[in-house]
Amino acid sequence: MLKNRYLVSSVVEDLTSKMVFVSGPRQVGKTTLAKSLIGIKFRETAYFNWDKQHDRKQIMSAQWPGSAELIILDEVHKFKGWKRFIKGEYDVYKDKYKFLITGSARLDIYRKGGDSLQGRYHYYRLHPFTLTELSNGKSKPEPFKEIIFEMKNNNRNLEILEKFGGFPEPLFSQNDRTLRRWHNERNERLFREDIQDIEIIYELGKMKILSDMLSSRAGNLLSINNLREDLEVSHRAVSHWLNILESFYYHFRIYPFSKTFFRSLKKEPKLYLWDWSEVQDDGHRFENMVASHLLKLVHWLYDREGYKANLHFLRDTSKREVDFLVTVDEKPWFAVETKIQDENPAPSLKYFQKKLKIPFVYQVIKKDGIDKIADRIRIVSANKFLSALI
Repeated sequence: MLKNRYLVSSVVEDLTSKMVFVSGPRQVGKTTLAKSLIGIKFRETAYFNWDKQHDRKQIMSAQWPGSAELIILDEVHKFKGWKRFIKGEYDVYKDKYKFLITGSARLDIYRKGGDSLQGRYHYYRLHPFTLTELSNGKSKPEPFKEIIFEMKNNNRNLEILEKFGGFPEPLFSQNDRTLRRWHNERNERLFREDIQDIEIIYELGKMKILSDMLSSRAGNLLSINNLREDLEVSHRAVSHWLNILESFYYHFRIYPFSKTFFRSLKKEPKLYLWDWSEVQDDGHRFENMVASHLLKLVHWLYDREGYKANLHFLRDTSKREVDFLVTVDEKPWFAVETKIQDENPAPSLKYFQKKLKIPFVYQVIKKDGIDKIADRIRIVSANKFLSALI
C-alpha cells in the first residue's frame, strides 16, 4: 500500500488559488499523487491522460464533466500547443474547476515560449521516496539553522532505499527480479514513448548507449569530451542528448560553487542519476543517494517555501574537494562529505569550513551508530542525517 506523498497537502493548498504543475521522472508516483486528492479536498475529479486516445479526444474538445471539481491533465505537455490551450481553459473555467497538470518532463522547460502562463500556476518537482518520507518523518529543515536529527533508527529502511532506489514499484516490491525488469522497462519507455513524443533524435541508438554509460560516471566530474570520444559523435550532439535526458529526469548535474575569494575549479559539473539503484559501485551509489536526498531538500525549499536554494560541490585548483554544499541566496548553509566508514574528519571539510565560513558541516557515514563532533565537524551516520531532511 503506497503512502501519501510529501507534496499532497501543499498541492491541495495551492490549488485553491492557482493551477498546479507537478513534474517528475517516469513512474515516480505523479498519477498516484493526483488521484489521491479524491476525498481529501475534492469530492469528484476528472483524470485525462494524453497518451490514451480516448482521453486525448476529450482534451482536444475540452469536454470537462460538469460535476467535477478538479481537472487532472497528465502528459499534456506532449501536445505542441499545450501552453496556449491550458491558458485558455484556465482563464475561462478557473471559477468552476481547479487544474492539476502532471508530466514526466521538466515542465519548467516545456512551458517556455508561446503565450505566457506567468502568474497562473505553482510548480513542484516530485522526487522519489527518501528516508524521511519512507519512515514517515516530519522534518522540515530551515535555512541557516542547524539540522535537527531524529533519534529513531532507520538503518533497515536505509539499506532498502540504497539497494532498490526511491521509485515506488521496485522500492515496495523489494525483489531483485522486479528491480532488474523495472530498469529495463522504464528506460525502454523513456526512449520509445517519452523522448520521441517531443524531441527528434536522429541517432537514438547512440543516445541510448550514452544513457547506459552514465551510471558508471555517477559521482564523477562529467567530461563531455570523453563521452564524445567514446561515442564518436560531436560535442554538440552529446551536450544536446545530456540536456534532453536531464529534462526527462534521467540524471541531474550539480556545479562547483564559485566565489571570487577562493580558487574554484569553474569547469565540469558532477553527474548523478535520479534512480541511484542503477549505480553499481557501492561508494558512488551511496554518494548518489545522499545527493538525491539533498536535491529533494533544495527543490522543496525553492518550489514550496520560495527560497533560492541550490546544491553545489566544492573543488579548488589544489584539488581539495567536498561532495556537497547547500546554499540559500548564494550563501553557504551547510556542507556534506560522504564516507563509507572513515570517521576521521576530512581535511577538505575543515579547510572549506574556515575559508567560506560555512555555518554547519557534516561528515555523513554509511556505518550505523555514529554521532560525534570533532574539529567542529559533526560526524553522523547516514540513517540519522538523511531522516532529518525532506
